[in-house]
Amino acid sequence: MSKKQHAIVSVINDLYTDQRVHKVCLFLQKQGYEVTLVGRLQRNSNPIDRPYRTIRMRLGVEKGPVFYAFFNLRLFFLLLFKRIDVLVANDLDTLLPNYLIATLRRKKLVYDSHEYFTEVPELVSRPKVQRVWERIEGFIFPKLNYIYTVNESIANRYHLKYGKNISVVRNISPKWIPTDVKTKSELGIPENQFVLIFQGAGINIDRGAEEAVEAMHFLEGVVLLFVGDGDVIPALKKQVESLNLTGKVLFFGKRPYHELLNFTLHADLGLTLDKDTNINYRFSLPNKVFDYMHTQTPILASNILEVRKIVEKYDIGQIIESHDPKFLAETIDAIRLNPTQLETWKSNCIIASNAENWENETRVLETFYPAVNG
Repeated sequence: MSKKQHAIVSVINDLYTDQRVHKVCLFLQKQGYEVTLVGRLQRNSNPIDRPYRTIRMRLGVEKGPVFYAFFNLRLFFLLLFKRIDVLVANDLDTLLPNYLIATLRRKKLVYDSHEYFTEVPELVSRPKVQRVWERIEGFIFPKLNYIYTVNESIANRYHLKYGKNISVVRNISPKWIPTDVKTKSELGIPENQFVLIFQGAGINIDRGAEEAVEAMHFLEGVVLLFVGDGDVIPALKKQVESLNLTGKVLFFGKRPYHELLNFTLHADLGLTLDKDTNINYRFSLPNKVFDYMHTQTPILASNILEVRKIVEKYDIGQIIESHDPKFLAETIDAIRLNPTQLETWKSNCIIASNAENWENETRVLETFYPAVNG
């Protein structure tokens, strides 16, 4: 690279827990780019400290159509006057202003699609809103030259829809070397309990969280931790209260990534229970699958294509065919009472993490970004 290129990476969240975007920014910085990451600042946003520049835009509204309009308008004008060589748009909700600026200013545009956006359940349940996003995607996507997404299933779906060649960069955890690990007591995790963890920044509808809570009604000697945030968390807290499960289901909210993995490390079983209710979840490969793998936490997963491939390839957990709470409880209890199987899965997680890590995954990006600047 003859001169230091400036990459502006944009995402619609508040940056605090988005590890994929952070990892891409670190990669770009390592490749010699000057990096600026743009997101939003919410009323409850935690402070962040990154080795690259960040801009968090404060908006007067935080959800609904007006929020999306404000965010996209603000992002457009921010990008209009910044020095830019490469624009990186994360997901469809940042693509329009990035595309307009790339066209107006004749800049390179990279699209990082984290999910099959137009089929998320929040849009499927609102067909009028869904059609708006489909039109935006349909207008821009065929014109894009540099696209990557999180797994082969989504890449193939987009290829069939638009005839575009799409690279795959999965949202895999970096190798994790535990340092300064807090004890269960320091983290507030009950001792002498079988620990389940349900983690993530998108604990939303149709991810099996409600059934996981209800399953706790049938379990003894087991505690369920929710570490993260999402749309259904307030409803889950009410559910826990109504079922008198306050001591058995604990909520720890958003945590920095290194602290999150402290909780994951102490868990005996990691839950990823997305339902096959929409195309987006059908093809999902949550990054928590790799977090569980890297902390040697065996996995209990729903029968979702990409997740099943990883779990079965390395034999690091069990796939379930039903979300029925009593069935979940019986499955969890059978796993809890089989320490030999748990140890086998833990050992296999070590083998899997040596192959499935961000350090290996970035080999795709090492060829992708030079082609953007070629």
